[in-house]
Amino acid sequence: MNKVSKKTLEDLEFPEVCALLKSRCATGPGRSLAEELIPFQDEVLLRESLGRTREYLTSLESENRLPNHGFESIDAELEALRIENSLLPVEAFRKFAFIARLMEQHQRFLKKFTEYFPLLEQWVGQAPFKSEIPECIDAVIDRHGEIKDSASPQLTILRRQIRGLQGKVNQSFNAALSRYSKLEYLDEIRESTLENQRVLAVKAMYRRKIKGSALGTSKTGSIVFISPEAALVHSRELQLCHLEEKEEIQRILRTLGRELRPFIPDLKFYQNILAEIDLCAGKALLASEIGGILPEINKDNELLLLQAYHPLLLLNNKARGEKTWPQTLELNPENRIIVISGPNAGGKSITLKTIGLLQLMLQSGMLIPVKEGSTSCFFNQILTDIGDHQSIENHLSTYSYRLKNMNRFLRKCDQHTLFLIDEFGTGSDPELGGALAETFLETFYDCGAFGVITTHYANLKALADELPYASNANMLFNSKTLEPTFQLEMGQPGSSFTFEVAQKNGIPYSLINKARKKVARGKLRFDQTIAKLQKERNKMAQTEDRLQEEESRARKEAQKLEVLNEKIQSKLSSYQELYDYNQRMIHLGTRVDKAAEKYYQTKKKRPLISDLLRIVETENSKRKPKASKPEKKKAESAESAESVKKELQREVQTIRKKKKAEKRSAEKSEAKRPRPVFKIGDQVRLSDSKSVGSIDRIEKQKALVNYGMFTTEVSIDQLELVASGKS
Repeated sequence: MNKVSKKTLEDLEFPEVCALLKSRCATGPGRSLAEELIPFQDEVLLRESLGRTREYLTSLESENRLPNHGFESIDAELEALRIENSLLPVEAFRKFAFIARLMEQHQRFLKKFTEYFPLLEQWVGQAPFKSEIPECIDAVIDRHGEIKDSASPQLTILRRQIRGLQGKVNQSFNAALSRYSKLEYLDEIRESTLENQRVLAVKAMYRRKIKGSALGTSKTGSIVFISPEAALVHSRELQLCHLEEKEEIQRILRTLGRELRPFIPDLKFYQNILAEIDLCAGKALLASEIGGILPEINKDNELLLLQAYHPLLLLNNKARGEKTWPQTLELNPENRIIVISGPNAGGKSITLKTIGLLQLMLQSGMLIPVKEGSTSCFFNQILTDIGDHQSIENHLSTYSYRLKNMNRFLRKCDQHTLFLIDEFGTGSDPELGGALAETFLETFYDCGAFGVITTHYANLKALADELPYASNANMLFNSKTLEPTFQLEMGQPGSSFTFEVAQKNGIPYSLINKARKKVARGKLRFDQTIAKLQKERNKMAQTEDRLQEEESRARKEAQKLEVLNEKIQSKLSSYQELYDYNQRMIHLGTRVDKAAEKYYQTKKKRPLISDLLRIVETENSKRKPKASKPEKKKAESAESAESVKKELQREVQTIRKKKKAEKRSAEKSEAKRPRPVFKIGDQVRLSDSKSVGSIDRIEKQKALVNYGMFTTEVSIDQLELVASGKS
């Protein structure tokens, strides 16, 4: 990628975006990077920068937020450290330790979440952490910024002496204070501090009665501040110790500087890496405010911006509570040049600047405010001709300047160039200037360059319609309200609405009508035709949108009905299965009930077992697979039914044997005990039943037993006496 000219950056208001970015950076080095930001010239570095920015934005929107990266610049301190035997303040060393620990903190965090932030982890991992830096500093300076007593053996001794002398000074002073206070030589305040030492506040009339050194008086002269003689001796010794302490501290800091001097490149590297992290954070914050994303990057020279916003206009309108209109635009090898026409103040220039500024931002590693699904590519050159560049110093008119600019375009344009020209061809005679502009456009087209131009010239609109890889576009205008809609529409040129705009701005209709008559009839009819076509296209677009909306609504309703129908069919099927099952169970229960009733009447088990087996076989036959299923499954089902049948037969035989054994046992026990003599009225029950009835009649060893609801005739041998009837 070639370097983008300063003029292009200014034309597209890129410095204003950099100023926004700078205000969102937290550190001095980060703000410097934002201020000096220009598009990348290396595509690999650009892709890495875009990736880091997207990862940082992801961290802002998730729970895994990156640690705070704020720090103070150490450039001045590092320059001082380079000087041999230099003496740096304690604060400088604290900055060194802080930036080293900050680097370690980021490396630890990003290593932990490397799967989420691989590019950021790779970035901070460039500089290996040198633990010697904070360790050296921590050995000398405590967390409060004070030199530790243990920084050197000499300092340890001096600090011990200072504390001892301080105690002696205080002891001597307190004794003098107590003594002279009792003698009432002191003022009400008793003592004060002067020149960093305690002094007695002596009444002026008693100053000669106190031995010591007078260090000053009050403003009124009524109080003399005296250091008592007893404390003076120790104070002088204390001052000498303080001087020695200061010299020792300076020696310690010089030694610390010598130890850290080899780490200057590492500290510089740490700062550069953290400054880039700060720049990433600024880009992510700005992207969050403008809705910036990273579009898909392609190598096919395809540019598709869906609902793209001009970031400066978007933030401006947000602050004022106004709506911003997005634009959708596409450039590709099949549609390389777009000619935008339409009324003045309709948004042509803003659309042009939006395309250029978003491309500059993207190629500078910034996320852009477009909708998901957008795609972009990288251009080696971005050329612009926007605004009035009249040059008084070089005695150039606007048109002369534009011609010089066109000459530069002709020399540099190729298939990797994006050119943006506002009001193409203006500044000269419309016919002659239009012809020259048409030639320029043909040359750019033949070079394979990509570009967007705005114009009012009819010949340029016609040329865009003729060239296979170029197209027209227009900014929509509401001719009823005489207001622009700020919406870009691809496919056909737009009318300039010259007279409508004049009418909107208060020009008398009589003058407008007079001007209409001066215009060539063909030109006027051509412009009216364009305006009419534009209106028809707007109506068609609205109708298409409405039909699409209705179609979408109908499709959704059909889907809902289909889902509902499936649910209803499923429920009906379930109900049918349940009904069939219940009917089968009722039928089965009826058959079993009949078998039970028959057994109750006859007490014959063989017919009962036969009936039950028949019922089971009938039910199993219903469970057999249909004829369409494979023969193997038929055999398996038959085997299964046969096995069930055999199992039932075994169970029946077991029951029979058990019943016979019980019957023999009962007969033996019955034979042992005398049979009761039954008579009418006795309460009896069958030997294998719990129901109790009364005997109504006895004839030929058979009794008629009344159960209340029904009567039955049974053999007397099958009856058991429950209670004798009343005689």
